[in-house]
Amino acid sequence: MTDSLDRADTLVLATADAAAERTLGIVLVSASAVAFALTGVLTKSIRADPLTITCWRGFVGSILITLYVLWRRRRSGGRESLRLGWRGWLLAVEGAAASIAFISAFKYTYVANVAVIYATSPFIAALLAFLLVREKFRLQTMLAAAVSLCGVAIMVGGGLGSGHLFGDGLALLMTAGSALYMIMVRAFRDSPVVWAGAVSAVLLFVLGWFVTDPLGVSTRDVVLLATFGCSFALASILWTEGSRLIPAAEAGLLGSAEVPFAILFALLFLGEFPPMASIVGGAIVLGAVFAHAGRDWMKAKSSRS
Repeated sequence: MTDSLDRADTLVLATADAAAERTLGIVLVSASAVAFALTGVLTKSIRADPLTITCWRGFVGSILITLYVLWRRRRSGGRESLRLGWRGWLLAVEGAAASIAFISAFKYTYVANVAVIYATSPFIAALLAFLLVREKFRLQTMLAAAVSLCGVAIMVGGGLGSGHLFGDGLALLMTAGSALYMIMVRAFRDSPVVWAGAVSAVLLFVLGWFVTDPLGVSTRDVVLLATFGCSFALASILWTEGSRLIPAAEAGLLGSAEVPFAILFALLFLGEFPPMASIVGGAIVLGAVFAHAGRDWMKAKSSRS
């Protein structure tokens, strides 16, 4: 009788711990989405050029992410390797290139356009995975990708003649780069991905130092650049820690909240209201993204129950 009660108490405690862990994961991933959503507002608020922004964001972000990586490594007893190898270096270089396009895109088009176009990266990743490694392309993903493509076409078409087409093109280029990065992360499972992100940030700092004049910024921009670097590092760390505690489908669904937050912040802090083409196209893309992510989450939830 006592053994049965002990087992019951252990089960209740384990269930409570699992629930608390899941709640923490949800909070961390949701917070990371809010922090990531500040990218557009901070980029447009800084008067410096895109390369100078990536330079200083990389400098501040790399310091904080490196401290985090070393802390994680110490907690694991030094078992986590910091050796990048050619795969890790490829991740770092590709990530740096995508970051430059990402920051530049915000300078040349609406925050809403960049955020919504970036939301299609999981679909582009699925297509690239099918083309490059013949990974199965689900019908659900194919339909969502087709719908989101229509939305992006409406958004980009609305930018014709408005001066925002270049920024939309950079956003598409950045999204393709991010999708390729996702595939590489899955393919290079043994590579220290977070450490590669820190090295990527250092590469951006070095490039910016030699190509631009990173010291020629105002005091106002210095404060904003430091804030940007901190928010970038914080978002990366929160996502890394939170995604360890919840299923991938749930993390993907919560991460999608970055898009409406980015649009809301642009409206509140910049007074930036996108044109009707962006609103219509964005609504179509977001509908496809949330429907796809929500379906995956429901499937994962039913399989666990």
